Amino acid sequence: QVQLVESGGGLVQPGGSLRLSCAASGSIFRIIEMGWYRQAPGKQRELVASINAGGGTNAADDVKGRFTISRANAANTVYLQIDSLKSGDTGVYYCQARAYSDPKNWGDYWGQGTQVTVSS
Repeated sequence: QVQLVESGGGLVQPGGSLRLSCAASGSIFRIIEMGWYRQAPGKQRELVASINAGGGTNAADDVKGRFTISRANAANTVYLQIDSLKSGDTGVYYCQARAYSDPKNWGDYWGQGTQVTVSS
């Protein structure tokens, strides 16, 4: 099994910044991709940004230019730098990893989520 632990959420004013971190541990043979998802109140969980093992990134249109995803491969850690926060960014942010736990078996794993609240 792979465990993901997020940190860095909190209450921030509009226009502010946060940096979220997610550390993966456990039976990790190889991580294929890691990403961040957001679930706003009353809405479905949606992809915010992802990064693959080669460093290629993908981001939702409404966060491009404001959110930056990065990864420390050696530490199996992914970061999300969030700038110019808006009230619409409020929600629970979940870390996700697609990883092989051995040479043959892979799965999708989720963290417990960290709350981000943007309010004045």
